[in-house]
Amino acid sequence: MGFDLDAALDAVVMVRTEIPQDAFTASILGTERVGNGVVLRADGVVLTIGYLITEAQTIWLTTNGGSALPGHALAYDQVTGFGLVQALGRLDVPLIERGSATSCSVGEEVTVIGYGGRSHALRAKIVAKREFAGYWEYVLDEALFTAPAHPQWGGAALLGADGRLLGIGSLLVQEALGGETVQGNMIVPIDPLEPILDDMLAMGRANRPPRPWLGMYTTEAGGQLVVGGLANGGPAERAGVRSGDLVLEVAGERASTLAELFRKVWRLGAAGVEVPLTLAREGALVRVRVRTADRNDFLKKPQLH
Repeated sequence: MGFDLDAALDAVVMVRTEIPQDAFTASILGTERVGNGVVLRADGVVLTIGYLITEAQTIWLTTNGGSALPGHALAYDQVTGFGLVQALGRLDVPLIERGSATSCSVGEEVTVIGYGGRSHALRAKIVAKREFAGYWEYVLDEALFTAPAHPQWGGAALLGADGRLLGIGSLLVQEALGGETVQGNMIVPIDPLEPILDDMLAMGRANRPPRPWLGMYTTEAGGQLVVGGLANGGPAERAGVRSGDLVLEVAGERASTLAELFRKVWRLGAAGVEVPLTLAREGALVRVRVRTADRNDFLKKPQLH
């Protein structure tokens, strides 16, 4: 290992959040969330995975040295999944230099680290670099997949052989490896952060129009796109979409994968655009027009006390 592991471990903090019971994401993500964050700057800006801090009423950051400080949610970027927290006090920990995920390749050895010292550092390998689509209307052009899985993946730091930060842990996934299925982690590569970091710090968001949001939780099953659930009061529910519907077309164009579905929706315009959907329901074709929304409008906003 060609870097100071102990210093890197000290740059990773615990992120613990409390979310109101009536928050939009409470029923899906819970009201108490615990994960990791990487200290990006000497002024206490911490990078984490956004779902940990979405609608957070209270945030606490804990260092390996035992210091616990309150934090404030600075930004959550829906497109990348990154979240930023400002420590409301001095963290006094080392920083990890950011690298680029384009420099790593499949088969390369990496280190995944979470809060808690050496026992929370895991040697792993990059087993895939490919597109990822999530049912919550999320697509990464090229995500990183590592194995074995880190048990505290949320917000964990992925480090290359030189100790530079390559990505932030997001999910526990099943990966095909050597003819068998193993548990691994999906990692959001660090590269998309660079173009939006200054805007997130200054404005609390990336400087781009918000994507249109359907509020329609869709999955791929047996080569079909199936509506598995709907956001309560969301655009798709209001338009008459039902759980169990099969999604066939967006604006008259066939959609066969999740990524294809979302990209076709996003190409129609920004949040608020009307999206024509062709659905199959109980053997019949159903056509609806969904007036999309900005997902952020449904979320509780952070308050600085």
